[in-house]
Amino acid sequence: MKYKYKQYGTPVSPPLEGLGEALPSSEGLGEASPLLRRGRGRPTIGIFGGSFNPIHNGHIQLARSLREAAGLDEVWLMVSPQNPLKRQADLLDDDVRLQLARQAVGGEQGIVVSDYEFHLPRPSYTWNTLQALERDFPDRELVLMIGGDNWERFRHWYRADDIVERYPIVVYPRRDSDIDRTTLPPTVKVVEADLLDISSTDIRRRVRQGKTIAGMVPDTILTAVTEYYAR
Repeated sequence: MKYKYKQYGTPVSPPLEGLGEALPSSEGLGEASPLLRRGRGRPTIGIFGGSFNPIHNGHIQLARSLREAAGLDEVWLMVSPQNPLKRQADLLDDDVRLQLARQAVGGEQGIVVSDYEFHLPRPSYTWNTLQALERDFPDRELVLMIGGDNWERFRHWYRADDIVERYPIVVYPRRDSDIDRTTLPPTVKVVEADLLDISSTDIRRRVRQGKTIAGMVPDTILTAVTEYYAR
């Protein structure tokens, strides 16, 4: 089964046939440029999941940095839907977070925002998302992107062993993570990336306190973020 969904940004790969509006080159996105193949074989897509509550400059800089450092053709920001079994009080509605992310990455080369997980059974598990993506995009090589903190507890993830066996994983160290690189499986690679000291939690807190968040989120969403999280 193939799911209809939309992705936003400036993809470097051409639109796919038969997959609804998977990688549109219209709706204000301009024409998709030719694929920038960075290696032999299938184009590689970094899967960067998160609630993006809200998306901020740290997310975008990290996606840029990892795309370059890991030699990825594209990075897909997979906006996670609200978990119906574990609702988060300060989590904005799915469509609002998606729209903010879409506005934030407008014009970013090779960074695409996706609502793909909105159309999968919930709660969403990374294994299920990767499997569905592999079915819908058989001509792409999927690379999972996670932080060092998530890698430290990765063994607790649903079907963690299967993910490690089937998909390459790029781990970006965080300042408080301690990764023993000598014990990493061959499919896991640590990639140093530029990390900005910005967090969605801090942004929400600052908005509630009436403090500025200028420089923490793109100017294109500054007003909207302030208004949404002040409510």
